[in-house]
Amino acid sequence: MDPVAFTIFGLEVRWYGLLIAIAVLIGTLIATKEAGRKGIKEETFIDFLLFAVPVAIIFARLYYVVFSWDYYSANPGQILNFRGGGLAIHGAVIGGALVAIVFTKIKNLKFWTFADVAAPSLILGQAIGRWGNFANQEAHGGPTDLPWGIMIDGVKVHPTFLYESIWNLMVFLFLIWYRKKSKIEGEIFLLYVILYSVARFFIEGLRTDSLMFGPFRVAQLISILTILVGGALLYNRKRAAQKGNLE
Repeated sequence: MDPVAFTIFGLEVRWYGLLIAIAVLIGTLIATKEAGRKGIKEETFIDFLLFAVPVAIIFARLYYVVFSWDYYSANPGQILNFRGGGLAIHGAVIGGALVAIVFTKIKNLKFWTFADVAAPSLILGQAIGRWGNFANQEAHGGPTDLPWGIMIDGVKVHPTFLYESIWNLMVFLFLIWYRKKSKIEGEIFLLYVILYSVARFFIEGLRTDSLMFGPFRVAQLISILTILVGGALLYNRKRAAQKGNLE
């Protein structure tokens, strides 16, 4: 597939960037509607996104560059080549969470409420964004004989981008359904990070382009950590809610 969607005034617009823009737009529409239901003014959430989106993209790139430093240290001119791919969702979530912590502190708002509002949009954005990996012919798995394998450089491989996209869409639908039943602030966000991380751990094991930390796949290490921390926080918040001590 041609990674270039179209050309305008001599400038190539790539599918990767276009899909990220579409994901941000759709996610914003969904999140602002939910923000209103949670008693947060839409303009307040838009103000948050104006800071969160660029910071998340910067952190996503920084994360990717740090764990690919052998390449980028030898090719520093490629560090800012966002259009060529190379954004890590774990970095984006870290960046967005940091902005949310600071923003809610300044505005005297509840962090967990903001996190719950953003969670479904985040996972849907990831589902859409993974197709940018397909356009760039990246983030795929190793050789396979399965009928749904895709051809990359003449080899039939696991479409790991597709596996993750389908899982993320399922998680999005679950969160949309469950959020009206949730009685604990922070539950939707914590379910998002846990459910995403479970699938990412296994899917990452199929990929051929994993970021590495020594002999370990970084995404798998982060997934394990996220599951443990997210699970502990969710358990503690449920216990606190039962005791009437939830903040």
